[in-house]
Amino acid sequence: MAGEEKAVRGHFSLDLLSAKHDTRMAQKKNLNAQALGSLGGKARAQNLSDAEVTKIASKGGKARAAKLSAAERSRIAKRAVAARERKRKGGK
Repeated sequence: MAGEEKAVRGHFSLDLLSAKHDTRMAQKKNLNAQALGSLGGKARAQNLSDAEVTKIASKGGKARAAKLSAAERSRIAKRAVAARERKRKGGK
């Protein structure tokens, strides 16, 4: 019986730890910080050439692709093909 109490108590403390972790993740972002970051990014983009902007965007695309699973990449590619076909046929 004493062993069961320890196991239950240990399980309970793990639940508390995970609940604590979840509440920190649910905090809202600082809107002021977001606005300042956006302004900084826009100001930087105005000083870059089109080639430099393309190079930076390419890095983001490659990082995103590396995170995706093969099935997700395939699903995205199929949607892109369908969109091109709709466009080619004059659809929406």
